[in-house]
Amino acid sequence: MERSDPGIPAYRFIYEDIRKKIIDGTYPTGRKLPSKRSAAADYGVSVITAEHAYALLCDEGYVESRERSGYFVSYRARDSFPVGGRRALPPVTEAEDDGGSFPHSVYAKTVRRVLADYEGLLYEKSPAGGLLVLRRAIADYLERSRDIRADPARILVGSGAEYLYALMTLILGRDRVFAVESPSYGQILRIYRGSGIECEELMLTPTGIDSAELERSKAQVLHITPYRSYPSRVTASAPKRREYVEWAREREGFLIEDDVESEFSPASRPTETLFSLAPERVVYLNTFSRTIFPSLRAAYLILPDALVPAYEEKASFLTCTVPALEQCVIAELLESGDFERNLNRMRRKRKSAERTAAANRE
Repeated sequence: MERSDPGIPAYRFIYEDIRKKIIDGTYPTGRKLPSKRSAAADYGVSVITAEHAYALLCDEGYVESRERSGYFVSYRARDSFPVGGRRALPPVTEAEDDGGSFPHSVYAKTVRRVLADYEGLLYEKSPAGGLLVLRRAIADYLERSRDIRADPARILVGSGAEYLYALMTLILGRDRVFAVESPSYGQILRIYRGSGIECEELMLTPTGIDSAELERSKAQVLHITPYRSYPSRVTASAPKRREYVEWAREREGFLIEDDVESEFSPASRPTETLFSLAPERVVYLNTFSRTIFPSLRAAYLILPDALVPAYEEKASFLTCTVPALEQCVIAELLESGDFERNLNRMRRKRKSAERTAAANRE
């Protein structure tokens, strides 16, 4: 089977092709997939490449590996757990709760380089959405690392995720009902309710928000953290993520995808984003406070096209709250590759911690 776009890596093509067949039912739930060796022969690649593609499918919940039996489709069109049958949510562990630990020497060197090379930008007033050099750097980073294609003009920069939560209340308006995961990061609920918004709490199950509660909700905006939601550490399954998307489309509503943490995934590739599934219905939000260090109060969001007029009318007059120096430093870290090198180091650290924890449990 040949790739239509030779620019797509072979493992990525295999992953997307099998994922499509799983979603459209060609490979139904419970079906055993071809072995890695058979898949390698079918796609004309090495066994290692096929194994990489299968690992991604397992990471995202489409497939499960059974020892000495092979790979089986685990994806279901809809996940639902009856209220009485909920399992206890996994506790937060110390290893999982650590954030970024950016090398001071690299950061200091970058600051010196910015002071020398970005002098023209440092003394300019930042546009409302942030400096274009940073928004372009974010767009490039997201495309190469997360399969997110975003127009830099749709990216807004602000001083931390909590600032952006408040900004979304202005853009979306206080006449909409919001819903959040229960449990969830406490500041989300405080900010929304403090802004005068009616906000529902929807119970989490081990695969995401309970389907029955999602159906009963009267919300038009759903704020979720699909990867390792805090404090439960629940990661939404592949079918649950698509359930969220269909929920938003049916209600002509919006999802706020709070993607903090996913970049630390020890998996070979971070979990697929809701934004990549439905960019017209998802506000993508992430922060550098976790991936660089907490005192760096900088975050960003991507607006879908439908919300741009509301932003321009209701919030575009607000000044960007992140100093120009910090914006330029982040842009330089992204463009130099130092940001991603540190992420890779943190992923290896987490994978090692998980292996140690698993060995201790045994």
